[in-house]
Amino acid sequence: MVSTRFTDDAGVEYPIICGAMYPCSNPELVAAAAEGGGLAIMQPVSMTYVHGWDLREGIRYMRTLTDKPIGFNALIEKGSKKYFERMSEWIDIALEEGIRFFVTSLGKPDWVCEKVHAYGGMVYHDVTNRKWAEKGKECGVDGLICVNDRAGGHLGPMSMEEMYAELSDMGLPLICAGGIGSQKELNKALEIGYDGVQMGTRFIATTECNTPEDYKVAIVDAGEDDITWTNRLTGVPISVIKSPGFKQENSWLIRKLLESRFKHTARMMLNANSFIRLRYLSKSKSKNTAKKKKFYSAGKSVETVRSIESATVIMRRLGQSLVSNPNLTEDSQDTTV
Repeated sequence: MVSTRFTDDAGVEYPIICGAMYPCSNPELVAAAAEGGGLAIMQPVSMTYVHGWDLREGIRYMRTLTDKPIGFNALIEKGSKKYFERMSEWIDIALEEGIRFFVTSLGKPDWVCEKVHAYGGMVYHDVTNRKWAEKGKECGVDGLICVNDRAGGHLGPMSMEEMYAELSDMGLPLICAGGIGSQKELNKALEIGYDGVQMGTRFIATTECNTPEDYKVAIVDAGEDDITWTNRLTGVPISVIKSPGFKQENSWLIRKLLESRFKHTARMMLNANSFIRLRYLSKSKSKNTAKKKKFYSAGKSVETVRSIESATVIMRRLGQSLVSNPNLTEDSQDTTV
């Protein structure tokens, strides 16, 4: 067993998170990763709008596949009143269905902490710098997901080492998110002093993930130099694999909207457009579809992903590798074996 503050908070065997991924977090993937001994985070927008599940029924379905702990991702950025109410309802349902670990992103998590702590649960918050870490701590979060410059999805400006140096004095468990694809990076993060890691890209290239097969193959075939960024998907930088027709920047009009008081509306429009495009690409049988697949989100951990395997096998193999690592001793900061 590898014990850290995170494994204690989450009630899992290994300090590894299968991160929430839109649109890739189908219930079979979440359950399979959890079954491997780490913590898998479900993504409610993906569960309901992409994979077609009623949230409560989707959670109950995952419980038929595993009895291991599962977490919940709450995107709480300011937006429409309807979206806020829906997310609040989803959190209530997750709590009623026994989920006790929540990861908040893109907003002020005080109200989520209030709900979750009332049930004895834990809230970890996504951050990219000290400013947002301090705001999260003020809101009562129990830990921080430290998103670095090697992450897939929304990425931060700092390396894993720089983030740890900046946040290690805050007294909260820290999770390294970005660039973790193999045992080597996992060991490095824990040796630095992190309480765990969050992985996303590695778990897309799995047998249980129901994303299109060419997405998985693109990850396996890609190297670190194939990863770049774009803000055309959500309005903020997101890591993607380079492809034909790729563009980094939005149009002049969208850029102006993102800088205005309508920025939240503009981001919602971009997200909606991305959702429609992904739904179309996942279902289309057209020979022209490949030409339109410009944005496959992935982090720089593609460098070490060279196979498509079961998420359970990946999680278990990585977790068990920690048990025999002589460098993770009781003298390692915040980490004991």
